[in-house]
Amino acid sequence: MKIRALWGTRPFWITKLGQLSKVVWDSHAQPMEGEPQVAVEVEPGELGVTFIGHSSFLLQIAGKNVLVDPVFAKRLVVLRRQRRPGLKMRRLPGVDVVFLTHAHMDHLNRPSLRRIARQTLRRTGKAPIAVVPKGVEDLVETLGFREVRTMEWWQTIEVEGLTVTMTPCQHWGARVFHDTHRGYGGYVIEAEGQSIYHSGDTAYFPGFKEIGERLHPQIALLPIGAYFPDAYRAVHTNPEEALQGFVDLGAETMIPMHYGTFKLGKEPMDEPLQRLLADAQFRGLEDRVRVVAEGETLAIQSDVLTATASNAV
Repeated sequence: MKIRALWGTRPFWITKLGQLSKVVWDSHAQPMEGEPQVAVEVEPGELGVTFIGHSSFLLQIAGKNVLVDPVFAKRLVVLRRQRRPGLKMRRLPGVDVVFLTHAHMDHLNRPSLRRIARQTLRRTGKAPIAVVPKGVEDLVETLGFREVRTMEWWQTIEVEGLTVTMTPCQHWGARVFHDTHRGYGGYVIEAEGQSIYHSGDTAYFPGFKEIGERLHPQIALLPIGAYFPDAYRAVHTNPEEALQGFVDLGAETMIPMHYGTFKLGKEPMDEPLQRLLADAQFRGLEDRVRVVAEGETLAIQSDVLTATASNAV
């Protein structure tokens, strides 16, 4: 009598559902950590970088308040965040421009964007402008923004007094499964002799060097999480690759992002930062890597970096 092993016949979708269920369960296993802070207003002439969490930042540059990939939601559908946003949305200053790097739900959160647009309009009488990759505009055009502008790789525009260039990356942009027409990328934002680069999500690729040669960003916001299993590195950098990307760019300062907020990879939540700092020390770059805590504001002027601690709400 033949005996057939039944475990080898399990459908692929059941396996994936089981993996997803474990990730969701793990995201709810521990209470959320962290407490929101109040963003510090930087002095005229300074560049302010406030880390909200994951890949979300408030930037103060040339007197403008800029948000990049603002996600304040507690959950991405069923996946719960592990740390609270570093800022409370209702305590944000009036926002001039919102930049979105791509349509993935951990970067483009429609409820957060709608509230930001409405809150800014109510506070200042003028809604912010949204800047998105080409093909993403339909996701934000009904959320209350004053204007939605689209960009493609290496295109440069002027918006609210800022010079912005969209940069390439190695990632993908579909929000669900079949909308592969959606663009994706990063941004270099420049004004008054200051420049800052937000890479969006990306794997390590030769484009880092080209971005550095063409645009010379001073500050680089680079992702370090969601790299395990190794297959994830097709679209994400591990910490050592992110540091090499920073070296390729030739920037002055690296600020890590895309770690510690959502459990998107299978590596331990505290591993990305530990590996980054260890590699930075090994390579003699520890003084050029600045870890900004959620809600903390880094004020930068004339190549002098000073961490300005925020006060608790």
